[in-house]
Amino acid sequence: ISSTLQASRGTVKASGNFNASADAEALYKSMKGLGTDEDTILQLLTARSNSQRQEIKATYKTLFGKDLVDDLKGELGGKFETLIVGLMTPPLAYDVTLLRNAIKGAGTDEKVLVEVLASRTCQQVKDIVGAYRQGETKKKFGTDEQTFVTILGNRSAEHLRKVFDAYMKLSGYEMEESIKRETSGPLRDLLLAVVKCARSVPAYFAETLYYAMKGAGTDDETLIRVMVSRSEVDMMDIRAEFRRMFPSSLFSMIKGDTGGDYRKALLLLCGGDDA
Repeated sequence: ISSTLQASRGTVKASGNFNASADAEALYKSMKGLGTDEDTILQLLTARSNSQRQEIKATYKTLFGKDLVDDLKGELGGKFETLIVGLMTPPLAYDVTLLRNAIKGAGTDEKVLVEVLASRTCQQVKDIVGAYRQGETKKKFGTDEQTFVTILGNRSAEHLRKVFDAYMKLSGYEMEESIKRETSGPLRDLLLAVVKCARSVPAYFAETLYYAMKGAGTDDETLIRVMVSRSEVDMMDIRAEFRRMFPSSLFSMIKGDTGGDYRKALLLLCGGDDA
């Protein structure tokens, strides 16, 4: 039940009268010949669920003998390309890639590691880590990471909230205050993210999105990552939390911070304004 309940909080839903062949042909036509019809691409893909996009990809291969994602990469560029390729990636593969890039990079990208491990469900954490391990020849996880994964893979938000309440009664401090006081570095970030997610995953993502766009410059990587990974899960709730916590709506902030086809696609994923 929880998965269907959750699915209904997304802005992106499965298309009712879905025809994979028609979609594959429309996409093929949008990239054929000179120039690219970006509008068709973004309108179509943001109006299909991820599993429908996978069907389109398979049908495209059957009809045209080509890989849809490769064709899209060949036609598009920059942030818009990153966003569209993200939408074309199955959720588990997307998370595993995020994890792999976060660990494999020059320095470990703690932020992405923390976000994925703290915000996904227990089952997702187990699946992600399992799939990650399969892809790695050398075991990349140290003891510390293993401990975290074990804890995060078995946590219950409801149980954690009870623990935080009991802690507050005993110590007179909110859990977050104590974490900030007693810990530092990556451990502090992870613990804070786990606490925030136990309290409210949508509020955690609303805050993540706000700080990705606030001030000068935009953290497009974060913006893309959150909009792609939450569009079918809880974007409606993220929008509501965003409106509650910050002076503007998510829609208007994205609108003011981005441009072009990239902006159009993001706003379709956002799914509406909360004036």
